[in-house]
Amino acid sequence: MADDLSDMGVVFWPVGTGDSTTIVVSENVVVQVDLHDLAKADDDANPEVPVVDRLVEALPTVGGRPYLAVFVLTHADKDHCLGFADLLDKVDIGELWATPRLWCEYEQADDDKLCEDARAFQTEAERRVRAVKKALEEGQEPASGDRVVVIGYDTDHDKHAYDELPEQYKSGPGKSITTLDRHPCAGRFEAFIHAPFAADCAAERNDTSVAMQVTLTETDGETGKILLLGDLAHETIMKIFTYSEKHDREHRLEWDVLLAPHHCSKKVMFLPQDGKDVLQKDIMDAFARHARDGALVVSSSGVIPSSDEPRKNPPHRKAADEYEDIVEELICTMEWPDADAPAPVVFAVDADGARVLREAAVPSPRAAAEAKALRHGRRLAIVASAAAAVGRDIAATRRQDSGGTDRIRAAITADRGANTVAPPPVGFGR
Repeated sequence: MADDLSDMGVVFWPVGTGDSTTIVVSENVVVQVDLHDLAKADDDANPEVPVVDRLVEALPTVGGRPYLAVFVLTHADKDHCLGFADLLDKVDIGELWATPRLWCEYEQADDDKLCEDARAFQTEAERRVRAVKKALEEGQEPASGDRVVVIGYDTDHDKHAYDELPEQYKSGPGKSITTLDRHPCAGRFEAFIHAPFAADCAAERNDTSVAMQVTLTETDGETGKILLLGDLAHETIMKIFTYSEKHDREHRLEWDVLLAPHHCSKKVMFLPQDGKDVLQKDIMDAFARHARDGALVVSSSGVIPSSDEPRKNPPHRKAADEYEDIVEELICTMEWPDADAPAPVVFAVDADGARVLREAAVPSPRAAAEAKALRHGRRLAIVASAAAAVGRDIAATRRQDSGGTDRIRAAITADRGANTVAPPPVGFGR
């Protein structure tokens, strides 16, 4: 299977309700967007699965150490950064992408407002700001492992050391990034930044999420476009659509895969009015306008229930229903292809186009080991296999549950009826 797998793509890991997205740009350039290490989650419903260890095994090595070109933290919620301190200890991370919100929150937050991993990320970001400034003062380029890019704007920017960084170490809405830890990736990788907006710098943490369109371009010119919108809700996402459409940037809104914002939250398309959830059709129309042929939605979340309960966290059935009205398929990471044995959602880009692979296309551990030995052009296979191992670990842990039956299958049976099974895996392509 490894021989048939593209060397470029995106892997959405099955990590419960949280985000762990790996972008394979080339054999040696890998980008990680957010992290949710289940071994560090304090939710009893999560199995003890060490996501970081699996990721470390899948990364390329430089100088005998695992190497990650870029780590992007969209925002500092637990379900987006758990395990970062462990990752930092085990991996050489060339470049961090951080938001100004973290500087303010780090200084002002009560002890319970930021988890330990968020604090570890911010401490590392501040260290890198100092390292970049020092290198530049000495007439040198910052070394890999010291680089940082600050994405966004804050009204208190002049109070923080990052404000003194040259513009090449800053980014924000309307700008593109094609260089990853000094690796020139133009024509192969582009991240177009949509948010956070300056006007939202004092908003709730979720509303300051990094949002971007990632475009992967294969040698023959085939492209795959992914919209990553963090935990943004209706108002901010609509600002993204409105602004880009007004300024003739419709191509910056196109998507083959939409990672459902905030783990398939209803706050994306429903607003409370008089005690009821009222659908905001404008945002669903906007998503639909910019979906490419065969587009699909990925919900990085636990099993989507058959109905919603008051004050329950995402995923929400209401949101899933709205997405299913505009695409042929919504894939939930903890149900793909089967809730008993979740596998990674692998979005590949190659000469045949952009497509989500069927489960059978994800390599076995043995095939991945062989691919790792071959090294060249097999990085996507290796990452996919690592994520598949996480799914198998989850399934094995649940089978050992003292209840004697799989908790997730029981939940599905209760929600959907005993005769209902998870949908079969299907792919798409052009």
